[in-house]
Amino acid sequence: MSTSNFQKSNHVSIIVKTGACSRIFLLALIIFWRSLFEPYDTSAPLNPNCLSLELQPAETVLWPRIGSAIEGSIVWDAVYFVRIAQCGYEYEQSYAFLPLLPICISFLSRTVFAPLGPLIGHRAVLGLSGYVLNNIAFVLAAVYFYKLSAIILKDKEAAFRASILFCFNPASIFYSSIYSESLYALFSLGGVYHIISGSNNIAVLWFALSGSARSNGVLNAGYFCFQTMHEAYQALFLKKHAYISTLLTLVSSTNCYENSRLSMQVLFVGALRCLCIFVPFVAFQAYGYYNICLGHLPDEMSPWCKERVPLVYNYLQSHYWGVGFLRYFQLKQLPNFLLASPILSLALCSIIHYVKLQPEIFFSLGFRASPGEKNSAAVLFPLGVDKRSKNDQFSEKSIPKTQEKNHNLRRRKQLQGEAYAASPIGNESSSARPGYSSAFVLPFVLHLGFMAATAFFVMHVQVSTRFLSASPPLYWFASYLMVSPEAGRRWGYLIWAYSIAYILLGSLLFSNFYPFT
Repeated sequence: MSTSNFQKSNHVSIIVKTGACSRIFLLALIIFWRSLFEPYDTSAPLNPNCLSLELQPAETVLWPRIGSAIEGSIVWDAVYFVRIAQCGYEYEQSYAFLPLLPICISFLSRTVFAPLGPLIGHRAVLGLSGYVLNNIAFVLAAVYFYKLSAIILKDKEAAFRASILFCFNPASIFYSSIYSESLYALFSLGGVYHIISGSNNIAVLWFALSGSARSNGVLNAGYFCFQTMHEAYQALFLKKHAYISTLLTLVSSTNCYENSRLSMQVLFVGALRCLCIFVPFVAFQAYGYYNICLGHLPDEMSPWCKERVPLVYNYLQSHYWGVGFLRYFQLKQLPNFLLASPILSLALCSIIHYVKLQPEIFFSLGFRASPGEKNSAAVLFPLGVDKRSKNDQFSEKSIPKTQEKNHNLRRRKQLQGEAYAASPIGNESSSARPGYSSAFVLPFVLHLGFMAATAFFVMHVQVSTRFLSASPPLYWFASYLMVSPEAGRRWGYLIWAYSIAYILLGSLLFSNFYPFT
């Protein structure tokens, strides 16, 4: 085994142990704070019978105190997730919670943890299933985060630092509770990793699952949009040059047709992949429409049922939670803006820093990236040197002999330039930068920018801490900032202090049913 592979294997082992220890630490904090303080809202253990079932007698369990402790820890959104897993979607507002987590909880409670039902009760088994599922999912997400970071940054030490920071991120309490963040992070990070690894079909499946966990999972289609945009551009660029080559060298129209067909194929495949990612979310909206709207008179229907595009999720977010553009910009919400200011500031700084490092690449959406940069991120900037070489080889066969010598000379110069760009020296001196300044980072920065803007202007701003917590650029930027020669140690202390403070504060407030984020 090479030194590099051994180091990577060692890092993965440490990440698994660190991720597991961080989850145990969070669960211990939840138990500690719950035993030390009385919860603000004591209604968490209440569990009325499902609407679809007849009145059932109370359960008799062997370990009531353990069952009661687990049920008491089901707070905030976890109440909805567990209720859906137990009874299905009974009320309109429950459709704001997507089905992947409840389905997984229900499955585990009926299989792996089913023998515990007589011991602690059915609802406690559902809660235990959610805790186990999410904490395991987080550890797997941390492993994918490291593997993805090592490929993107081409710096295993920076990837390792970023992964450790992710294991203790400020929103850690939600990754150890019955929330959908862990599954979203696992399938989002895993999906991007599979794109980078060239397994696009697997990535589509993972992104679709992320969209079944959280609504913002559908934004992961943006990675395929970015890839398709550059593929289509390259195909059209090849088409243009093939046409010019036809006029100058009397090449047949076959090459033009092939490039035209290629560009259409690229757009079709990209659109199909994005559509597949949206399918679970759209299907869930259709499921809500079927259950709530169909079979009712117009006067009995909810207002959203009468919309031209009836989307239950948008209506619920607006009607029940007051989500909307600038609707949260009120003086009384200033404390919540302050609560979200650290994560939003870190996001803004990471974006601005990348723009300063690579302004031309950022503002051109990567189209002005040099050949060296594109070759270093060939999965996201595809159809590069190899495709052009094939096109040139085809053209060479059709060039009249009177022009063959000059063409061969130009071709040799072109190949020499490409070989230099692909060499380590060429990469260093020309453009292919490793680390946070790599062109590879661009789609992640664009994704983070859109998410941060949405969180600030549209959502309840305090949710930003967990909404952005699975965005890799935050941790990549922080990992380099912590070792910067100017003020690395000071920034390192500040970032870790922020994370630990939010872990302690979040576990205290959230577990006792006080508002946090």
